[in-house]
Amino acid sequence: MLRFTKQVDYGLMAMQYVAEHQGDAPVGVKRIADEFGMPAELLAKVLQHLAKGGLVVAQSGPRGGYRLTLPVTVGQVIRVLEGPLAIVSCMANHDDCGQASRCTLRNPVRKLQAAITDLLDTTTLAELTGDDVPAALAAH
Repeated sequence: MLRFTKQVDYGLMAMQYVAEHQGDAPVGVKRIADEFGMPAELLAKVLQHLAKGGLVVAQSGPRGGYRLTLPVTVGQVIRVLEGPLAIVSCMANHDDCGQASRCTLRNPVRKLQAAITDLLDTTTLAELTGDDVPAALAAH
């Protein structure tokens, strides 16, 4: 089953919140953690990773917090927090499959991987706030 890790989930929620509330001042970790009932320590680590990855800018001090570097896609957040996008391990590490010589799924899985990657890399944080569901997904 494909699903976001807790880090990615927290990261996307925090980034979306920052995008909606940053205004003239950066948004603090405690404010985000309180809003979503997240552990502030874990959220702080997630945001530090996102800052190292260049997706947010950290501002220190009593009025410190985070600002977004727009535009940011879901794919960027996942890569910063989890590494390369791979729906199966052999997509990230080609030596990690004992079935490589007999595998008949490699090409079909590559097509799925490309479609998922394209969707994640073209979906911005701003689009996560809307209620619109892409037509391809609306029937599911």
